[in-house]
Amino acid sequence: QVQLVESGGGLVQAGGSLRLSCAASGRSFSSYSMGWFRQAPGKEREFVAAITWSGGYTYYADSVKGRFTISRDNAKNTVYLQTNSLKPDNTAVYFCPATNRLGLTTRQYDYRYWGQGTQVTVSS
Repeated sequence: QVQLVESGGGLVQAGGSLRLSCAASGRSFSSYSMGWFRQAPGKEREFVAAITWSGGYTYYADSVKGRFTISRDNAKNTVYLQTNSLKPDNTAVYFCPATNRLGLTTRQYDYRYWGQGTQVTVSS
């Protein structure tokens, strides 16, 4: 069982940055691959980024590649999403789910545990 709590969201102007954090409880955190997804109002949840249990491999959606960076600190049971050069259409609730599936996956149905999300609002 893993419980996840996202934080770090807020209101930022276009071009700004935010560092999102996801704190996990549970002794087996380091065995899970982690992802970030987002859901904008009226839209389906979409994949943003993923990282393997060791942090050795990462994968990004094309829309965020070069602007967002996913990382993790297993000693702190925390995964991060550094978001730079934010755009108004990045406004969404951001979630960090966990999966015990091997490797990386972009499919939300592969992720077993989800937090409540953190709101990111980018003004123009």
